Amino acid sequence: MDGTRRADVKPGLRVKIVLKQDQRSGKLTEGVVKDLLTNSPTHHHGIKVRLMDGQVGRVKEILG
Repeated sequence: MDGTRRADVKPGLRVKIVLKQDQRSGKLTEGVVKDLLTNSPTHHHGIKVRLMDGQVGRVKEILG
């Protein structure tokens, strides 16, 4: 499942995100969602989240 719908992304989920500095390379970072930072119901680049370790990026894949 991709991370473009806010309803699919919840705190506590394991996800893969792309960090701002990794957008060109497409390198994904795995972690657990702490906060949702996107307010709109959908975002074509992925819902922006903060992970438990403080990193911020857009969700590319939901692991569950």
